[in-house]
Amino acid sequence: MINDHIKNDRVELVVMQEAKDNASFCGDSYYCITTESYFLCVLADGLGSGEFAFVSSNAVIEVVKKHHDLPLDELIAICNEQLANKRGAAVAIMRVFFDRDEFEIVSVGNIRFFLFLPSEKKLIYPLPVTGFLSGKSKKFKVETYRREKDSKFILFSDGMVVKGVKSKLSEHNISLKCVGEELWSENTAQADDITMIIGSLLQ
Repeated sequence: MINDHIKNDRVELVVMQEAKDNASFCGDSYYCITTESYFLCVLADGLGSGEFAFVSSNAVIEVVKKHHDLPLDELIAICNEQLANKRGAAVAIMRVFFDRDEFEIVSVGNIRFFLFLPSEKKLIYPLPVTGFLSGKSKKFKVETYRREKDSKFILFSDGMVVKGVKSKLSEHNISLKCVGEELWSENTAQADDITMIIGSLLQ
């Protein structure tokens, strides 16, 4: 199951998503944009499931669409403000700069992120800030890493359990679509909204 496949001269992205019990509303929302200077991707997981979870996660997406050029700490702070009086959401935002060798991410809650650097054969998995966005005051931490050609990354919500991440992201002779489908088929999590975003830096 592939819901979205994006490929340009900078990045390739495969997105897979499924609502809990095939419901009308998925509590997870995502958005990606490529500009001349950077690629940005956000994944938001509204608390619970159903319509109200979607309202929270979609509120994050609308903020990012309008303000994606802001520094990540400012961007996620605005997202937090927009979730006041809503159910709340776990959120991860990542940005890859093309004009400098930087890859940054800020994450709050139970969205997981992995980055594989091929030159070092190293898997990076920063721990997110605990909790979730709900309008309450919160400190955010932006992690910065080196941008590297052919690096692969994966973001996924807590409806997904991923095993053998390093071996799959380090595989050279398999397409990103196949990697995504393999990880998806091996998911052992209990029923929940599920979103997985897997990408590769082409430059």
